[in-house]
Amino acid sequence: MADLSSSVAELSKSFSGRLLLPKDSDWDTARRVHNGLVDKRPALIAQCLGAADITAAVRLAREHSLEIAVRGGGHNVSGRATVDGGLMIDLSALKYVHADPKARTARAGGGTLWGHFNRETQAHGLATTGGVVSTTGVAGLTLGGGIGWLMPKFGMALDNLLGVEIVLADGHIVRADDDENPDLFWAVRGGGGNFGVVSSLEFRLHEVGPLVTGGIVAWPAKRARETLRLFRDFAERATDEVMLVAALMTAPDGATKVSAIAAGYFGPSAIAERVVKPIKVFDQPVVDTLGPIPYEQLNASLDASFPRGARNYWKSHFCEQLTDEAIETIIDCHRKCPSPMAMVSIEHFHGAATRVKTAKTAFALRGRGFNVLALSQWSSPAGDAAGLGWARETDAALKPSAGRVNTSTTSTRTTPALPPSPRRMDRMSSGYSRSRPGTTRTTYSTAT
Repeated sequence: MADLSSSVAELSKSFSGRLLLPKDSDWDTARRVHNGLVDKRPALIAQCLGAADITAAVRLAREHSLEIAVRGGGHNVSGRATVDGGLMIDLSALKYVHADPKARTARAGGGTLWGHFNRETQAHGLATTGGVVSTTGVAGLTLGGGIGWLMPKFGMALDNLLGVEIVLADGHIVRADDDENPDLFWAVRGGGGNFGVVSSLEFRLHEVGPLVTGGIVAWPAKRARETLRLFRDFAERATDEVMLVAALMTAPDGATKVSAIAAGYFGPSAIAERVVKPIKVFDQPVVDTLGPIPYEQLNASLDASFPRGARNYWKSHFCEQLTDEAIETIIDCHRKCPSPMAMVSIEHFHGAATRVKTAKTAFALRGRGFNVLALSQWSSPAGDAAGLGWARETDAALKPSAGRVNTSTTSTRTTPALPPSPRRMDRMSSGYSRSRPGTTRTTYSTAT
């Protein structure tokens, strides 16, 4: 068998994208992902421009017994987009969006980011559930679940997925949807990795905006208890048109701690002001941006809070109820937060996303409740011990209030909390990973 360098030289004659070895000048930049805490060194990076490139890369990995990781947007906090000593299949150049306003569908390349997707679909007044940070990859967020502003009204991102083109572990290219390879389609929607490399995704679109109602209202941290109770009470009455997230965080000045509620309303504009009024009139806010806003802008409004290169370590628990005891624990944990970049975030699950039958997809988190996340984030290696420690301590403190663990160490919503059909998952995993060596993984990025 030829050595890796020789195989790369031969493949490069037909490869449409780029093949980068550690000796190449662009390799160091290309290997880095969004989370600065992740510092893995692939033996080879294959920057693919299409499914044929992906097939060639997968077969090269099999030939040289290389583990494979797949990069879409590169946001996955746990670093699943890269690998030490293996092959990174980098889809960041494979980004395109073809929207069909008549059919209300859109097809996106495996490296497309949500900001790009939203821009193209909003040109037709259409959208689908797609995260809350515009630099997140479409593929990773969708295949891992897909929380977003439109989740209560239209379901999670994977609930709006109509089909995928996927390169299997043996290099074959297939389509998976409800009619063609339905078991595979079930598995890639929330089932984790090892099924193949998704090169493109087709979505159902809905009429949204372009102008919606959304934004953030924040109060001094001393009002955190009352803020979280308001959030809880408002969430209990929320209709499908409302998405709610609460956070205990530090203001942009880097010093002032605040309690905040982010809200989006996607119903009739005539009653929008009335719907969000309980949030706007509560106490005396120090920040209030809640009002009319373009949907595209709303979906990018949190980008600055998650800068590329920051060091991240996240933990979370799903709580069926946000009890007074849980609120006190959250407040106490945030008081101990060592970095102004870190926060405790609470995402409310209700509406369409919770009405999907558990067996329909491999994603198991379908109950109503509150996803409580300790989002530990800091800027330099000097803060590693404190940042890691705070997330772990917060995780331990929240366990008594939680019904299930929703994220694994340093990851965000990429592994089902409780597999809905373990036997079916085992059968799918073994069936689609037979081509080892060379472990294929579906793309995963941060929802984060």
